[in-house]
Amino acid sequence: MANTFNLDHIDVLVHSCIRIQSEAGTVIYFDPFKVDTEPHDADYVLVTHAHYDHFSPEDIARVAKDATELVVPATMEDEAPKAACAAVHLMRAGERIELADISVEAVPAYNVEPERLGFHPHDNAWIGYIVTVDGTRIYVAGDTDPNPDTLQVSCDIALIPIGGTYTMDPHQAAGFINTIQPRIVIPTHYGSIVGSMDDPHAFAELVNPDIEVVLKL
Repeated sequence: MANTFNLDHIDVLVHSCIRIQSEAGTVIYFDPFKVDTEPHDADYVLVTHAHYDHFSPEDIARVAKDATELVVPATMEDEAPKAACAAVHLMRAGERIELADISVEAVPAYNVEPERLGFHPHDNAWIGYIVTVDGTRIYVAGDTDPNPDTLQVSCDIALIPIGGTYTMDPHQAAGFINTIQPRIVIPTHYGSIVGSMDDPHAFAELVNPDIEVVLKL
């Protein structure tokens, strides 16, 4: 695993809206939402699923520029044109593509807890992503529970939801991270639509001490 990555190149702007930049300057946004400026700096926008707080064409428009390319689950083929990006890449779990200096792998994202099965069902074929940036594997989980597929993830840095209701809660998220053992974990998906600002602290207390918890919200 990579030993160093400039964590200043990862921002969690709100909820699950994440910005990652490579040393070469390539900019990726994940699930732009509630973007309060218009940076128009995205080279790529990666969307995990079709819910309004993850696929927001108006927020994509705020970060996109003329050449911005969109990556979405293949099951979102009909919705993708709403984002009006220069190109669209459709991905299925298990697939990998190369984008400039970044490689992108698609990972299944779905619920298994009975009370959540209707929110992110397996059959929707929604995804999270593992992006390799400057030699570091960064996992952006999307909305998911720990499940037989996510438990196979190998990464250096993990950005995972902890807010409960629609995704794993702090306790479940900590158990998940203690199983997959990234070097660094950054919690997301709390303090806005669901979850409280206390959640990351409860989460951090349950994470194994050899895993660094970094708060970006």
